[in-house]
Formats: sequence, structure tokens, C-alpha cells
Amino acid sequence: MSARRALITGVTGQDGSYLAELLLEKGYEVHGVVRRSSTETFERIAHLRGRIELHQADLLDQVSLVNTIRTCRPDEIYNLAAQSFVPTSWVQPSLTGEFTALGVTRMLEAIRVVDPGIRFYQASSSEMYGRVQETPQNEATDFYPRSPYAVAKLYGHWITVNYRESYGLFAVSGILFNHESPRRGREFVTRKITESVAKIKLGLQDELLLGNTDAMRDWGYAKEYVDAMWRMLQREEPADYVVGTGRQNSVRDCFEAAFACVDLDPEDFVRTDPALVRPAEVDTLLADPTKAREELGWTARTSFRELMEIMVAADLEMQEKASGRRRGGPGTR
Repeated sequence: MSARRALITGVTGQDGSYLAELLLEKGYEVHGVVRRSSTETFERIAHLRGRIELHQADLLDQVSLVNTIRTCRPDEIYNLAAQSFVPTSWVQPSLTGEFTALGVTRMLEAIRVVDPGIRFYQASSSEMYGRVQETPQNEATDFYPRSPYAVAKLYGHWITVNYRESYGLFAVSGILFNHESPRRGREFVTRKITESVAKIKLGLQDELLLGNTDAMRDWGYAKEYVDAMWRMLQREEPADYVVGTGRQNSVRDCFEAAFACVDLDPEDFVRTDPALVRPAEVDTLLADPTKAREELGWTARTSFRELMEIMVAADLEMQEKASGRRRGGPGTR
């Protein structure tokens, strides 16, 4: 019996790289979609080169998606690609919509045309809840998006439901709450914090600038969340799931935990920059992952403080290698 075959868009990102690892461990033949770029960024999957097959395609280009699906004939498709940084969505709202919203339609239509038997996972987001209508948020909670990114994600979420109900596709959405790791992009607040803490500890940076430090989020470990994605596509019937820890912390909690890892007082280094505050803030997000626990058998295992420790340790190691400095050495605090 031949190995099951999976196609991952966004394979070079945080979630894509962890998902590729998981699927390889499960014996899958793994294919990934990458965009043509003058500067290739394969850092997160460098250790997987030779074990996964990459295809050039683009969520902006319908034909490239159809051709890729026809070439690799996947059993499962995980659509993780998007313009996923919320602040950028305010600067490039139209482009965010093309990738994050209409890109989902292009992929679903490609599946419908080439092979409607393919199982499809769409990466939805807790940002769709925005100005929350109830706390905690579950699969039945009303959405109230508060950024172009969240609006685009909501379109992607509902078009997935529409194709499932209209064409009978096995198409599901995972409404994932914030999930972080050492592979998180440096522009995201958790990684910005842990990398800055590492640089401050090594004497490479003097301060950490943040926006709204009172914002509350449900933060988990990305490496665990990709397992929930896979479990969704193994069910007999397609359904959408909220994925989170069910616990909440503030941005302040985040930087306090990170500085505690290196025995420094955050009050000496953290400064507020009003320019970093969103035009429309999302003040609080908290998952109710009951359905995922009961139906998928999935639950978050890594605590918030353990996650911060993992990320700070990884960034310290990375900065030490890059700078040649060592904790406690000359020129460090």
C-alpha cells in the first residue's frame, strides 16, 4: 500500500514546518507549496530538504494550484498560507484579502475541479472573534472581526463551510488561538519579546518597545497544534473545531515571564510605543476547546511559562551563535 500523500501551503512557515515533521513521522509523502521569490526563505524546513517535495505555486494564481494538485495528487491538503500579520493587513488590506480570503476560494475550486475526494484543512483564526461576544469563545460564538486580516480569515472560514455544504467536500476549518514557538516570525509579539530579551541579556539591545501590554490572549505551543489539524482530517465526518489551551495571559505576563528566564527586571527595559497600538484593538481572546478535547482527543500539554522558557532558550542560543557573545561574558549584563 502506497504512503498517504499530503500537500501543505505555507510549508516554510511556523505551522507548515511542524506539520511537515508530524506527517513525515506518520509515514506520509509530504509535498509543499512555495512561492517564487528572489530570496528563498527555507530556514524552518532546511532540515527537511530531501524528505519533502516542493512545488512552485501561488494562492493568487488559480492555474498554478490546479497544476500542482494534478501533479502530486494529494489525499489531504492543509492550507496554511496567508498574509498572517495583523498590522500588515492595515497597510496592505487588498493584498491581504487576495491571499487570505480569495486564495482559499481558489484552492477549494481547484480541489473541486481536480479531485473532490481530497480532504481539505483551512487555517482559521481566533482573530475572527475580534470584539468578543462571549467569553470563552467556542464553535458557536458569533464572529466580530476587527482587522482586515480577521475579515479575510472570516471569508476563508465561511467559503470553506460553503464548499462543504454545496459540493460535499470534506473541508474543515481549525479555529486556532494564538500558538507560538521558536519558529514564530520575529514580527509577532511573543517572538519579538523573547528575541529582544535574549539580545538584552547579551548586551545587544537596550530596550523593548511594545504597544498594548494589557491585551489578553490564549497562548499555546504550535508544535502541539498541528496534531489537532491532522486529527480533524481523520474524522469520519467533517466539522470545524476551536483549538486552544483554555487559559489566558496578557502581553505583560508574556514579557514578565520572558525576563524572569534571564533574571532581569522588565521595568528596566520595556517601553510603550503608541505607534504599535492597533487601529481597532482586540482586547481579549480565550478558547473553549471542549469539542476538540471530546471529539478529537486533543488537548494542549505545554504551559504558558514552559512555552516562554522554550522560546527564550532558543533565542539565547541563536543570538549567542550569531554574535559570539555568551551569557555573563564581557559586554553582557
